Amino acid sequence: MSGSHPGPKANPFKQPKAVFAVAFACVVSFMGIGLVDPILPAISSELHASPSEVTLLFTSYLVVTAVAMLITNFVSSRIGPKPTLIAGLILIVVFAGLAGSSGSISDIIWFRGGWGVGNALFIATSLAVIIASASGGMAGAIVLYETALGLGIAAGPLIGGTLGTISWRGPFYGVSVLMAIALIATIFLVQKLPRPPKKTSLAAPLKALRHRGLLTMSLTALCYNWGFFTVLGYAPFPMKLKPIQLGMVFFGWGILVALFAVFGAPRLQAALGIAKTMYLNLFLFALCILGIAIWTDDKTPLIVFTILTGIFIGVNNTITTQAVMTVSPVERPVASAAYSFVRFIGGGLAPYVAGRLVIAMNIHFPFYIGAGAVIVGMLILATGHRLLSAAERAQAEDVPAPSASAPAQTPSTPGQPERISVPEPAPAGLVYVGENGATGLGVTVGGPILAAIDASPAADLVTETARRMATGTGRVVHVVHAAGSGAPGIDGEPLEAARAAVLDHLGRLAASGVPAEGHVLLHAADHGAAGRLLAQYSNQAGIASIITGPPSHGGSGHGGTSLAALMDESASAELRRHAAARILVVDPAATRG
Repeated sequence: MSGSHPGPKANPFKQPKAVFAVAFACVVSFMGIGLVDPILPAISSELHASPSEVTLLFTSYLVVTAVAMLITNFVSSRIGPKPTLIAGLILIVVFAGLAGSSGSISDIIWFRGGWGVGNALFIATSLAVIIASASGGMAGAIVLYETALGLGIAAGPLIGGTLGTISWRGPFYGVSVLMAIALIATIFLVQKLPRPPKKTSLAAPLKALRHRGLLTMSLTALCYNWGFFTVLGYAPFPMKLKPIQLGMVFFGWGILVALFAVFGAPRLQAALGIAKTMYLNLFLFALCILGIAIWTDDKTPLIVFTILTGIFIGVNNTITTQAVMTVSPVERPVASAAYSFVRFIGGGLAPYVAGRLVIAMNIHFPFYIGAGAVIVGMLILATGHRLLSAAERAQAEDVPAPSASAPAQTPSTPGQPERISVPEPAPAGLVYVGENGATGLGVTVGGPILAAIDASPAADLVTETARRMATGTGRVVHVVHAAGSGAPGIDGEPLEAARAAVLDHLGRLAASGVPAEGHVLLHAADHGAAGRLLAQYSNQAGIASIITGPPSHGGSGHGGTSLAALMDESASAELRRHAAARILVVDPAATRG
């Protein structure tokens, strides 16, 4: 985050087996993007298809993926995340195998479309499952996800080129086998996750695009993807290389995607902020595509510029994914589906249009158009500069816990908030529970606990209640501070103060031997948004019990803290409306009995 100095992050690669099972499936799924690159000329030659016909392998796959994104949340909100993952994996296994068995280019195009449906179901759900199952916050989960994306994109061309030396059918069969392994791992290692608290309508992703921030980011990504897939889908033809040679070229490209997604993007964002990083990255990406357009007939610069585009694709993937996840007020799965729908449309159409432009104009023209599309994306992004600043403020920042934490578990059945009465003051800082006895909460629900804190006195009782619930049970406490944005007119507190508060509460839990982790969630609008952020975090982290202070009616008391007494009425109402976990309200004003 620009202008801040976050502490060290938790290791995103220290995760439960279930996370790696889904991550492996992500790697194989993303292989499908670059898998056919090295065999495009071979398919064109052996099946007597023109380059523009062969590029339809990208178009059918990505356009169908884009359209299918609109139904993914409708499906997953009804059958649950794990069944949706499994359904997507099964479709990929079947249609990848059928593509390898095809005898005509038209059959492969249709089967790639079916593959795209499975890919949409898988991609839209996999990130949410990784976030819910991972030990750590959203940022670490996204890094892991982008690592899988980078490895898949890097390995796809290499595997495609290697197997393509045997037959153009080999890469399709290879993906089918690998995805079958991922399917088995997902079935046995990924625990059943709760369905979302409410069912998502088919129109939800399209309605989400009414939000200017999400629409701006999506249209920028459409233009960026136009340049990206122009290079990916058509650059192999003027290179005139063998499949294994093309595989090595795009393997180098994919390695840069992975490295800059995982290591380069966070460093650039920390140094420059989201806005400057995106502008600089898009500008340099456009220059690189322009180099391809100028030297399309010169093999050496063509290969060098193609490989270098991996740098800008890697940076863009990570920065944009995190920005999209925070700039929109809708649920993350809906935002992801809406964003992916728009950007994959651009990626799907670009290779086919490139083939037609070559026929109508020349081999250079599609790449000039690709570079121009990226510049248009920059201009669109500039219209939402303030929204980028809001995304930067809203970016969730993990606060390192003084003690180790355990993986999240499945939350309990949603229910009405439960009030826990405590005396004031609590002797020796201990929490007493009137209706359940003087020394215990009487709550047996398992799974992680979320302690929603702020700078008010009630926060101490919230953390103490969480400590008592977690002691001796192995349950992990997530100390979460829904802070204000710090913008004028919003009752926010400085980011450093929010971090300090979380670290203080983590220290108390660590001293008692309770495993805990901390997070600061920044919101830019109002208390209701804070309630939604807490609910969103709770659902994705698999929280079983949320502990808050009592809702207040005043709005902004307690010295201008972000949430008066932890929750004002609007925040409390939004939390109840959207959270799947049991909500426990600590009331310092009540008396026992």
